[in-house]
Amino acid sequence: MAASVLPLDGWILFGTRFVRLFAYGLLALVLVLYLAEVGLSDQRIGVLLTLTLAGDTAISLWITSVADSLGRRRMLLVGSMLMMLAAAVFVWTESFWLLLVAATVGVISPSGSEVGPFLSVEQAALSQIVPSQRRTAVFAWYHLIGSTATALGSLCGGLLSALCAQAGLSGADQYRPAVAIYGALGLVMAVGFLFLSRATEVAAEDKAKSQRPPLLGLHKSRGVVLRLSALFAMDAFGGGFVMQSLLAYWLHLRFGADPAALGGVFLAANLLAAVSALAAGWLASRFGLVNTMVFTHLPSNVLLILVPLMPSLEWAVGILLVRFSISQMDVPTRQAYTMLVVSPDERSAAAGVTNVARSVGAAISPLLAARMLGVASWASVPFFLAGGIKIVYDLLLYRAFASLKPASDSADGSAK
Repeated sequence: MAASVLPLDGWILFGTRFVRLFAYGLLALVLVLYLAEVGLSDQRIGVLLTLTLAGDTAISLWITSVADSLGRRRMLLVGSMLMMLAAAVFVWTESFWLLLVAATVGVISPSGSEVGPFLSVEQAALSQIVPSQRRTAVFAWYHLIGSTATALGSLCGGLLSALCAQAGLSGADQYRPAVAIYGALGLVMAVGFLFLSRATEVAAEDKAKSQRPPLLGLHKSRGVVLRLSALFAMDAFGGGFVMQSLLAYWLHLRFGADPAALGGVFLAANLLAAVSALAAGWLASRFGLVNTMVFTHLPSNVLLILVPLMPSLEWAVGILLVRFSISQMDVPTRQAYTMLVVSPDERSAAAGVTNVARSVGAAISPLLAARMLGVASWASVPFFLAGGIKIVYDLLLYRAFASLKPASDSADGSAK
């Protein structure tokens, strides 16, 4: 990615992405340990984490639905303040009910991955300032920076906890500094968002063309966004059958893989996935966004079906690593395509609705997969379901959108 492609606003958004995912990785490593040390039972921790995800989804949907009309920078600042608010409550109280309210209303990431409104609004802002033909490459770097930041945050979270223990801190006090840093990084993000220019906002002429959005911040692009959301939810539903923690559990049950070995496997897998996303821009410029999404995703899903048929751990891991090397190429292309087929004044809302749809889809299947993995005769079924559902998604996506004309940019070939 040439530096000239990304204006100052873009570098700010890349910086806030790095700070945020670093904070998410830092907190995710110690969050459950911290909650256990403040005296919460396993059941209460489960309730808090569930409501955290539900609250983040609701907050994200609300903020992204109004961001294009009320101002993207303003809504990003609101998200940062909710992040700081949640951290402040977590630091200063051990009351379950106050923690529950803060987790539901604030922005907390229990998984280390993106939560809240930031991803959707930042994607919309980047789409506003980056030429359409370079958008996929920019999103690929954006994805890579986030993955790297999460890994570094997790590493630093572990080191910080160890240092606190060496300094004589114990119990919740050992993990409280990480929570405080999480809130401080929310403040750093807010400062960064203050420096965004009006170029990241919806242009006045685009606002003038549309009436106030009546539902979810969408108007004339509502139909295409809802169709994309249904398909993305289907893809995420399939992926939920083989989420990373379930894959690790299956490898342990099937081949007796120990945690240390699994840690190395998934470190390599995630690095391959992150780096391979950089190739998405090159492929999309030559073959089109939809073609790149579908024809890199299809073989990865075939490989997924083959995993449980492998005779040894080495073969299963090898197939998984090959799959990870191509499976994430659809992420930046999917994000770029969503921004391309909607009007500029609907981009935040479109990203928000599609991301929420994916979150909802992915939340259902792990419950089914976990039950299957507990029965030897059913343990391979999640792979077959995941691969099959995702192949159907690819075919439906290609049929529905291969020939769709872009709504927000002049035809440049990137939407083929």
